[in-house]
Amino acid sequence: MVFAVSADKSKGKLQFEKTTYDFGNIREEGGKVTHEFTFTNIGDEPVKINSARAECGCTRPEFPKEEIAPGASGVIKVTYNPLGRPGGFTKVVTVRCTGNPGKFNLKIRGTVIPKKD
Repeated sequence: MVFAVSADKSKGKLQFEKTTYDFGNIREEGGKVTHEFTFTNIGDEPVKINSARAECGCTRPEFPKEEIAPGASGVIKVTYNPLGRPGGFTKVVTVRCTGNPGKFNLKIRGTVIPKKD
């Protein structure tokens, strides 16, 4: 399934393979888990990602600092730390860029299985 962020190709436009990822069940003692959201610039101009911010410190996004040329691909890597966070979670990473639209959300979710005492 492919999701386009916008229908206007006159500017840069990032198209993601997926905008949501479910880790399923993860073990608290298993450490951090990571997912890479893959995208392609399907617009006519370069796109610069200005920021990628998570709603809390347990989630850390990493994004390309260089412009993404038309036709080029890249990834936004999102890492979640389950330590001390048993139970279900849904986290949103807000991405701001020069493309059209200038803001979109990536979502991760799952369930943390608590450590055994």
